[in-house]
Amino acid sequence: MTLLPYNFRLFNFFMQPDHILIRYGEISLKGKNRNYFEARLIKNLKDQLNAFAPSSFEFVKKISGAILVKLNKNGLANIIAVEDAIRHTFGIVNYSFATSIEQDLKKIKSFCWELIKEKDFQTFRVTCKRSNKEFALKSAEIECEIGGFIFEKFAGQKAVKLKNPDCEIFLAIINDYALVSLDKKKGLGGLPVGTGGKALVLMSGGFDSPVAAFNILRRGVTTRFAHFHSMPYTSKASVEKVTTLIRVLKEYQSSGILYSIPFADAQKEIMLNCCESLRIILYRRLMIKVAQELARKEKALALVTGDSIGQVASQTLENIFVVSQAAQMPIFRPLIGTDKEDIMNTAKEIGTYDISKLAHDDCCMRLMPKKPETRSKLPAVLEAEKALDIPRIVSEILEKTEKFKL
Repeated sequence: MTLLPYNFRLFNFFMQPDHILIRYGEISLKGKNRNYFEARLIKNLKDQLNAFAPSSFEFVKKISGAILVKLNKNGLANIIAVEDAIRHTFGIVNYSFATSIEQDLKKIKSFCWELIKEKDFQTFRVTCKRSNKEFALKSAEIECEIGGFIFEKFAGQKAVKLKNPDCEIFLAIINDYALVSLDKKKGLGGLPVGTGGKALVLMSGGFDSPVAAFNILRRGVTTRFAHFHSMPYTSKASVEKVTTLIRVLKEYQSSGILYSIPFADAQKEIMLNCCESLRIILYRRLMIKVAQELARKEKALALVTGDSIGQVASQTLENIFVVSQAAQMPIFRPLIGTDKEDIMNTAKEIGTYDISKLAHDDCCMRLMPKKPETRSKLPAVLEAEKALDIPRIVSEILEKTEKFKL
C-alpha cells in the first residue's frame, strides 16, 4: 500500500507528537463481546508495531472509547514505520498523532494556538473528550473556552463551524495529562484479524484472489492459502508469484501457510475422459473438492475465491452454481459484485497490483477448450464426472501436495 507520511510540519521541536490515539467503530457495537475484540485489536496492533517498527512504544492500552499508544524515542525516530504498522492493522477506523501536555487550561490554550496559528484554513472547531472527571471543566466547557480563545486570537478572521470544519483540534483529558492532536487519519476499518474464524483462500496469482483475501482478512478472518499449478508442464512462475503475493498479504496479518497443489495429471485425465466444453467446470469442481479437504485439515470453516459474476466463462451464475455444488462447506466470494476496475484499484492500494500484472502460467488455461460451456447444467456435469474416479484423483493430488510456511 502506498502510504503518505504524517504531516509533521505542523509541529515544531517542542510539539513533537508522543502518543497515537487509535479509534475503532464496529467494535463498539459488540455488546458483551466488546472486550474480546478490543483485546484482539490491542494484541494485533502490538504485533504490527513490533514487525514494522521494533521497540517503538512504551505501551498500547485501552482508554475510554479508544486505544492509546505511547511512543518511545525509537518510535519517534521511526514515525513513518510506526504509521505503516497502523495502516496495515484491521479494526482501526481512524487515528491521530497527539502531543501530551500538562492538564492546565491556560497551557492547553496556548499550545492549541501555537499548533494552528500558521495553518491554512477558514473554519475550525474544538472537540474534547474528558475521561478524567476530576478536571474542573466539562468537555463542552473546555471546547467553548479553547474555541473562544482561538477565535479571539484570530480577531474574527476564522469562523467556528461545528459540522465539517476545515480544521479540527482534538483534545483528550485523560489520567494526569492532556492529549492534543489535529486531523484524524483514515485506517483500514473492519475487524481485527483472528476474531472471525479461519478460511482457505484459493490463490491463482491474478488480480482477483489477493483482493478477495484482503477483503476476507478485513472481516477478521484468519487465512490459509491453496495454489493449483501444472508443473512440470508449466514453469514455476505461478508458484513464485503466489508466494510473493502472500508475503504482501502477511503485512496485513494473513498467515504465511501455502499449499502448493499439483494439478497437471488430473487435468490430463479430465481431458482424456470428459466432454471438452465442460473441462473448465470439471477442473473447478475438482479444485473445490481438494481444497475443502485441505481446509478441514487446517480446521478452516470456509473456502474463499476471487470470483466475480460474468468476468470469465466459469463465472457465469449458472457455472458458479454448478461449481458450488461440489463443496460441503461455504464458499465465500467477496468480489462477486465488484467490477474489474474496482478490483484493480484495490490491488494498487494494497500493494498486489504490480505483482499480479506479471505474466504467469495459469493452470486453468492449460488444455483450455475452444468453446467452454457458459451455461452448464448440474445433471450434465454429474454425468460427465461418472467417467472419473474422483475419490482416487483427490487422494493422489493430496498425497503430492506440499505445505510451506513463508
